[in-house]
Amino acid sequence: MSTDAPAGPPPVMRVVRTRESLDDAYASLRAPTVRSARASRAAVFTMGALHEGHLALIRAARGEVGPSGHVTVTIFVNPLQFGPGEDLEKYPRTLKSDIEACAAEDVNLVFAPAPEVLYPTPPEVRVDPGQLGSILEGAIRPGHFAGVLTVVMKLLHLTRPEVTFFGEKDYQQLTLVRRMVADLDLPVAVHGVPTIRERDGLALSSRNRYLSDEERVQASAIPTALAAGVTAADLGRSADAVVGAAELELMRVGVTPDYVALTDPDLGPAPQEGPARLLLAARIGQTRLIDNTPVTLRR
Repeated sequence: MSTDAPAGPPPVMRVVRTRESLDDAYASLRAPTVRSARASRAAVFTMGALHEGHLALIRAARGEVGPSGHVTVTIFVNPLQFGPGEDLEKYPRTLKSDIEACAAEDVNLVFAPAPEVLYPTPPEVRVDPGQLGSILEGAIRPGHFAGVLTVVMKLLHLTRPEVTFFGEKDYQQLTLVRRMVADLDLPVAVHGVPTIRERDGLALSSRNRYLSDEERVQASAIPTALAAGVTAADLGRSADAVVGAAELELMRVGVTPDYVALTDPDLGPAPQEGPARLLLAARIGQTRLIDNTPVTLRR
């Protein structure tokens, strides 16, 4: 028999922009009247421009805490994770439609701070992502993951969830957040949610809207490349051959990747056999896209 409290009427979503109003919103929460084995508070951290991939995270959060639990979604374009020449200023900002999407998913609270709310002064102390933050995306975008982990740490402290959800599309980010939580003994569970894809397999991304029609066709080579790597692994090919198969599919359509890499599931060196992860990044026109997939190496 379920131990959850009755669902009651649908929650009324609040939208807050300041630390003080966030604290007030949480102060009004009532503790569960019945003990439950499931978490009661979940958070999903986003930069807005919400699409079905984000909504999958929100639905996973609601499924985890149940109808009587509390789901917070944050919407914040984090300046710390953008490097010089990156798309901070043109990054899509669609707060009105994002709020409407959250309301339709029974979100309890949206926290949408301005940059000066999270960073009243330029932060001198940032989270060091270590060696894992210097490879793959970290090698191409120095300082990116220090900015990501710093804002995630701040948002975890401000929203105080028991569980949080991140998409597997940003696999290195997910891995680093899990490592930060483990290394720093943060009292939160971190769950990954599988990548949501369009019909041709392209991973949903807020940056897909930058693609022209011609570039959108070219971008379909990214999931095709990942599928070629999976096929090579299934045929018992070596790690180098798996990477080469993916690279070849990209180069067929004139795409030169920033990287194609095969690692173990924790982003260490690829094993000779067993579970692994194939990750790539490529620029289509002016738009940089990333993707990844699990593979199993066979001997």
